[in-house]
Amino acid sequence: MTQTWFITGSSRGFGRALARAALEAGDRVAATARRPEQLDDLATAYPDRFQALALDVTDVAAAGAAISEARQRFGRLDVIVNNAGYANLSPIETGHDEDFRAQFETNFWGVYNVSKAAIPVLKEQGGGLIMQFSSMGGRVGGSPGIASYQAAKFAIDGFSRVLRTETAPFGIKVIVVEPSGFRTDWAGSSMTVRPIPEEYAEIFAWRREGGGLAAGDPDRAAEILVRVAKRRDIPRNLPLGVNATEGSIRLDEERLAEDRKWSAVSRSADFAESYPVQFPPDMSSP
Repeated sequence: MTQTWFITGSSRGFGRALARAALEAGDRVAATARRPEQLDDLATAYPDRFQALALDVTDVAAAGAAISEARQRFGRLDVIVNNAGYANLSPIETGHDEDFRAQFETNFWGVYNVSKAAIPVLKEQGGGLIMQFSSMGGRVGGSPGIASYQAAKFAIDGFSRVLRTETAPFGIKVIVVEPSGFRTDWAGSSMTVRPIPEEYAEIFAWRREGGGLAAGDPDRAAEILVRVAKRRDIPRNLPLGVNATEGSIRLDEERLAEDRKWSAVSRSADFAESYPVQFPPDMSSP
């Protein structure tokens, strides 16, 4: 089954790996980047099945124009991939408000802009797949220094749940991809590291020590996603990598146990339920 892909943030990292994997699988690809000349090698290698488009995903009009241009070239769009994104590192306390907002503009509003522009196209053709790149941090969260990035990834998941419900009657599927650390330049040249105050030094040790953060192979991940996109049975959320998988399962188990521990208290907030109820033992008390 040949598919046509529309991929944002394709100049490097996951976007480029996914574009290449789709082309190698015989599919067609419209790949966007702020500097589309960075995709000239793919355009030369696959002249009939590849299109490079300039796109800043924070530009609403440009997102719609890119979707239209890709559809005009290939006739249809089967897989919309919202991959464009980046993270800068700083504590919330000392970070720049403008930088926090700028990251959110790309990491969340870019996803919103492209998804919204794609809906009419997918509806008209009777379906398709929207693939949202989130992160392990968008499910587990709590990594010091990248609050804007992880907040946007959590927002993507919430947005995508509503998008999935609203568009399912039109044959549109939505998957949220949640990678752990992969060997891209996400934490390299793509990331600006702000000064870290001394009192935060130990909290930020995770970045200094590494800890297997780049254990993932982006080429393998791309091949997996191309295969997933061709299935009828597609997961709503897909962790990628050992850390993402184990972290997600551990968090889900911990949250389930906590929800059950507090269920009587939670239920008691409704008028029809018994009140007051006994709280669980306070483990922090002496």
